[in-house]
Parts: sequence; structure tokens; C-alpha cells
Amino acid sequence: MDQILNDKQMIITLDNGEEVLLNILFTYENEARKKTYVFVYEDEHEDDVMAYIYDENTHSLSEIEDDDEYDEVEEVFNTFMNDENIQDALK
Repeated sequence: MDQILNDKQMIITLDNGEEVLLNILFTYENEARKKTYVFVYEDEHEDDVMAYIYDENTHSLSEIEDDDEYDEVEEVFNTFMNDENIQDALK
């Protein structure tokens, strides 16, 4: 089971049982889709941000499989990364 440790970190369990610590960059809630997305990265791969659907009821992650949904999440990520106010606040 995946586990959120706090608002900045979570642990996921891979299929082989290995646990991986991920840093949470930010979350995004899409009210129309009734889904929450989490953007995460590993310490050793800060430039490799991954996005998942986060199920708050089961505390689990699932991959984004729908192309339109993925495009929307990618647009949210790009907006986040290109917003100077957000980037200044992260420093």
C-alpha cells in the first residue's frame, strides 16, 4: 500500500515489494473528473517528475492511461513549472 508520510513525501511499494521514497512536488484536483493527481520525484532524479492519479480512499496511486487526461495533467505541470511566482516560492 502506498503511504503519504506528510505533505512533502510518500512511500510507494513496487510490484517486487521494494519501497521507494518519493518527494511530492504538488497535487492537483480536477473536480470535473473527480480525481486528484500527485506529481512526485525521487531525490536522485529531481528532473524526472512523474504524475499519478491518487485515490484518497485507498491511499493508492494508479497510472494515467487516458491520452486526453494525460495531456491535461501535462498542461497543468507545464503551467506550474513556468509560473515565476510559484518557482520563486519554491526557492
